[in-house]
Amino acid sequence: MKVANLIAKLTCPHCGHCKQLQMPTHACLWFYECELCQTMLSPLAGDCCVFCSYADMECPPKQLDAGCCASDN
Repeated sequence: MKVANLIAKLTCPHCGHCKQLQMPTHACLWFYECELCQTMLSPLAGDCCVFCSYADMECPPKQLDAGCCASDN
């Protein structure tokens, strides 16, 4: 049985600030405000959440090959 890693390092593409965050398992995180430069991050085209776009790993549903909460499964 696969187990998702729930801790990810999210990196702001504007200032390079990194923050370790726990990823939610029940919802997508569509917006995240960088605590250093206050840039509001949103998913890149084709990604379902900010973790899939800016973190060192995909969101838990994608890790478990379950699609993502933003997709029509």
